[in-house]
Amino acid sequence: MNDKSIQWKSWQWQTPQGFILRGQHSQPRNLPVLHFIHGNSYNGLTYLPLWQELSDDFDFFLHDVQGHGDSDNGGRFVGWNASADLAVEAWQQVGQPLFGNQAVYGAGHSFGGITTLMMSKQQPQLFNQLLLLDPILFQRRMLLPMRLLDSLGLYRFNPYARRALKRRSEWPSEQEALAGLNNRGMFRNWHPDALEAYVKHAMHAGEQGQWTLKCPPQREAELFSSYAKGLWPYLGQLSVPTQVWMGEDTYPFARQAAKRWAGLTDAMLLHWVPGKHCFMQEDPKRTAASIRAAVHLTKD
Repeated sequence: MNDKSIQWKSWQWQTPQGFILRGQHSQPRNLPVLHFIHGNSYNGLTYLPLWQELSDDFDFFLHDVQGHGDSDNGGRFVGWNASADLAVEAWQQVGQPLFGNQAVYGAGHSFGGITTLMMSKQQPQLFNQLLLLDPILFQRRMLLPMRLLDSLGLYRFNPYARRALKRRSEWPSEQEALAGLNNRGMFRNWHPDALEAYVKHAMHAGEQGQWTLKCPPQREAELFSSYAKGLWPYLGQLSVPTQVWMGEDTYPFARQAAKRWAGLTDAMLLHWVPGKHCFMQEDPKRTAASIRAAVHLTKD
């Protein structure tokens, strides 16, 4: 793995619901700040190779949502909208005092991209720009049946949630986890450093020494069994400059939704990049170059 060192500090904040959210931030260096929320079942340090590529350009505030990373499980998942509300509060209570008046870029992958959008919906002045990596946006025509199934308590049986519940959650050791996941399933084509970061930071040693996921499959399924409410009306009114990168081989529904969104507002600029939903884990260096270009930074 790239040995570029980042001085990470842990942060935590107790929510009004009683559970504690946690994450990491870099030692402030008077650089622009990248506020980042991860995808479902991951956490901020899962993307460590990307942060190492960007460490000369940004300070970082990594927010791990309920039941992810080192954040408390907190009982039943509060939902996508409430997760965004809590992320705003955590940033205002913890992040802003740390970084002062530096420019702040709201970034996120997948679920985290949508959560970041919802943060901006609540507080349009929160971020100077949005940098979204394959946000998991549902097409409008999908929402009516989703709402109906949700009202009947049946949406939790959708294919993505069922698949999450079947996910293997532990291995005898860290080395066996790394070998067992290498180039398989959603980890296919991942850069070796990205897979190593996932195994080191999205997993931990269990009570019997086994290597287990920090985000239990049940929590992953809860996220897949819910969705952000009230998002589409905001997308057409979006005024915050927004850049979105979608993998050319991402989920078909997310591709179509991104195209639809791009036609609603001039504030959103859509880019297509090689790779799947986790393209930033496949090629961290190329993704970092795209982010630098988006905020008009160059690397000598």
